Amino acid sequence: MVAKAQKAQGFEAAMTELDALVAEMEGGKLSLEDALTAYKRGAELLAFCRSRLDDAQQQVRVLEDGMLKEFAVQNETGQNL
Repeated sequence: MVAKAQKAQGFEAAMTELDALVAEMEGGKLSLEDALTAYKRGAELLAFCRSRLDDAQQQVRVLEDGMLKEFAVQNETGQNL
C-alpha cells in the first residue's frame, strides 16, 4: 500500500512542478538559457506523468476485463434506472 501512495505522490509532485514551470515560462522573465533548461525539465516531467497515466490506464483495462461487471442502479421502488 505504501508503494501505491508513493507512486501517486510522485505523480502529483510532478504535476505540481510542471504547472510551476509552465507558469514561470509563460511569465516571460526567463533568460533563453533558463527557458531551455525549464523546457527540458518540463519534457522530462511530461514523460514521467504520461508513463504513470499509461500504467493506470492499463490497470483499469485489466480490471474491466477481469473483474468489473455492469450493474443496474435501482431506485427506491426497486426498479432499474
